[in-house]
Amino acid sequence: MGRLFENPVVIIVIVVVIVLLIAAPKLPAMARSLGQSFRIIKSEVRESKADGQEANTAQQAQKPNEAPVEGTVVTPVNPQNNNGSNTSGTNTPPGNTTV
Repeated sequence: MGRLFENPVVIIVIVVVIVLLIAAPKLPAMARSLGQSFRIIKSEVRESKADGQEANTAQQAQKPNEAPVEGTVVTPVNPQNNNGSNTSGTNTPPGNTTV
């Protein structure tokens, strides 16, 4: 009898039989729920692929119309203070003249 339980296949079969005996009434509901979950996942994947294709076509349609933007970098100037320090005692950034 001791050698019978040394084989892992026998242990697995015994566990499967016990689980089937205990959970037999619940198996159809579990299988139905699993099937519904797979259908939902499949439909969501299809929708996300369709959304991705629509976004790609919209981006491709916009690319030829876009032109590169050119400009220059302008350094901010504070007309109140030439040395760059804030002497008014407030924490307003340079260039803001709100009182």
